[in-house]
Amino acid sequence: MPPLPSSTPSTGSADSAQQPEDSRALTGRSLRRAVLTRSALGRLALGWLGVGALAVAAPWLAGPLPGIALVLVLAAIVAVIVIAAGGVVQQAEALAHRLGDPYGTLVLTLSIVVIEVVLIAAVMLGPGDHLTIARDSVMAVSMIILNLALGICLVAGGLRHGLLRPNRSGTAMYLVLLTVLGGLAFALPHLIGTDGSFAPVQAVVIAAVTVLVYGVFLWRQTGARAADFQEVGLRPAGPTDTDESTTTDDSTVSDTAPISATFRVHRAELLARAALLIITVLPIVLLSHDMADLLDDGLARLGAPAALGGVLIAMIVFTPESITAVRAALGGEIQRVVNLCHGALVSTFGLTIPTVLVIGQLTGQQVVLAESPVNLVLLAVTLGASALFTAIGRSTALQGVVHLALFAVYAVALFL
Repeated sequence: MPPLPSSTPSTGSADSAQQPEDSRALTGRSLRRAVLTRSALGRLALGWLGVGALAVAAPWLAGPLPGIALVLVLAAIVAVIVIAAGGVVQQAEALAHRLGDPYGTLVLTLSIVVIEVVLIAAVMLGPGDHLTIARDSVMAVSMIILNLALGICLVAGGLRHGLLRPNRSGTAMYLVLLTVLGGLAFALPHLIGTDGSFAPVQAVVIAAVTVLVYGVFLWRQTGARAADFQEVGLRPAGPTDTDESTTTDDSTVSDTAPISATFRVHRAELLARAALLIITVLPIVLLSHDMADLLDDGLARLGAPAALGGVLIAMIVFTPESITAVRAALGGEIQRVVNLCHGALVSTFGLTIPTVLVIGQLTGQQVVLAESPVNLVLLAVTLGASALFTAIGRSTALQGVVHLALFAVYAVALFL
């Protein structure tokens, strides 16, 4: 019996993962229905309503709030930011499916990292001393992505699909960059800095080197080495460097559409989604300043470790992307999981660290990046375990359990 056609009309939301994979260009009413869904408009409206509500309540929020009121207001702001961030991820994920890897995943990770940079910058520019907020946030992001999110993905994907094969070339490159950029950010200040901070000249050099390395990585990732960041069995169309062509078992056998051709066909949809993404990011930017002030007040009242502020920022920013990564793992897209998790962390180091160093120089603030010995050991063990797993060339649920155990140790160490 011949197979049934696969072109059954979709009855789900236009924001589902299948919609961007449709090869037909969307125009007119179909474009509006696909992009301006109820979910997208609802998240956008909620974000801007939150901004308006805070503007109206500004005189009341100017003074110290009672404990219960502080918790409720902070919880409301965090909830609005998380929901709005979900709208950003929604559009970025649609772009990711339309563009394909590595371009689409790069759009998604950069969108998330921009939100993170905004939140950290808002805390740094707010009242009070926040010497370690950037360090705490980036370390929390590292542990959440490399151990918690990736661990859950490996357990979920491993239990459903058994052995999964990531692209070793791309995964190894991510780990090399994370080792280098993590060492520059967290370990080097102990050796050449003062009180855990870089001197002005050192900060400029480290920021410039970080941006340069990250820029070259993006150039190669979206160019000659794009095949290294695709699922095993795929390669991009177009010329690649003959002296760098992939010849291992991870090499590929089929072509995908060039990015230029995809943009020509789907230009209207791509531009519309990008515009909606930007408009949805703006309320997050505006709300982040109020969240930073209230968070600082709340942690001070509780006497909680300062690192919890960084953990909260990391969880706010990366929860939507972590959900996307788990869905990819359940679908057997292990390289997409790697691109989302490792790629997000590379972007975090490549963009967040230079940004906070520049803010520190412009405002005269001290930026403490030197990490504690405990966290340095945990980060080194995490990267080492990831490198060994990559060398094996297969991912299993047991590897996920190892990463989850490392995250549990990090969570306990926060309160030591």
